[in-house]
Amino acid sequence: MKVLYDSRTDTLSVILKDNTPISESDEDKQGVILDYDEAGNLVSLEILDASKRVDEARKIEFQTIE
Repeated sequence: MKVLYDSRTDTLSVILKDNTPISESDEDKQGVILDYDEAGNLVSLEILDASKRVDEARKIEFQTIE
């Protein structure tokens, strides 16, 4: 999994499956784009205008819960 923030476009991308072709994209909510593979599995999501929608778009915290 990768999380990328592009300050030029103010876009936050969460890539769940790298190097997987995107078959379909859907803007579920305005400014939130969901990308799916051929089988309908979620591959990635993009948040447009991320600095307005996400606290501290340049910072990420990762945790696993056992």
